[in-house]
This record gives sequence, structure tokens and C-alpha cells, in this order.
Amino acid sequence: MKKLVIPFLVVAVLTLVGAKPVEKSQLLPTNLRITVLDDLGNIVEGAVVAIFSNENDYRFETNPIAGPDETDKKGRVTFKKVPAQSYYVMVVKGDKKNDGKGVRTSKLEVGKMNKVNIVIQ
Repeated sequence: MKKLVIPFLVVAVLTLVGAKPVEKSQLLPTNLRITVLDDLGNIVEGAVVAIFSNENDYRFETNPIAGPDETDKKGRVTFKKVPAQSYYVMVVKGDKKNDGKGVRTSKLEVGKMNKVNIVIQ
């Protein structure tokens, strides 16, 4: 019995030592949830939201990474499985928008639900 246990333990230890850890990004997607608020802090349903990877695309409203999507009854829109980087966010509802105010997110954290509030005026 001892002759079988020792080789098994050696193989098990060598397998664990040589195994690479699974990265967090492989397990959980990186998501961005944007909540749109008016200048009084009320949620805004039906606002159109798009995200852009650079300022030039944002300014000319071309090549959105995701969107345009509308906010739900809680004033939220979620972009799933996006690269972990910072984004320029465009929000419009009627004559209100966030132009020039809080348009860039921080760099997103890998494998997390990143949350951002955007105020439109």
C-alpha cells in the first residue's frame, strides 16, 4: 500500500506546483453599469447611452464600443464583456446630455461589475 501512495503524492504535488493559476478575467467578465441621473439626482429612464474607446470617436459619435442602448426604469444600462479600459460615455435624452461633464470613466477593473453614475443637464 505504501508503494502506491508515495508515487501518487509525488505526482499530485508536481502537478499542483506546475499548474498555472486561473486568471480572474477568465472566470468573470468585465462589465460596465451606467446609471443616468438628472441634475436633481433623479433616475432617468429612456436615456440613450453609448461608450467610446477614445475622445475622437466620442466627439464625432463614431465607432461606439457598445450601444446605443436605452436606460431601464431604474435609469441603468449595462454593457457586458467589455475590455478593461477607460471609456468616454455619451448620454442623451431629449435636449439633455452629459456633454463635457463626467464623460470619461476610470479604467475598469477586470472581472468586476464596474458602476458609474452620469448626470445629464
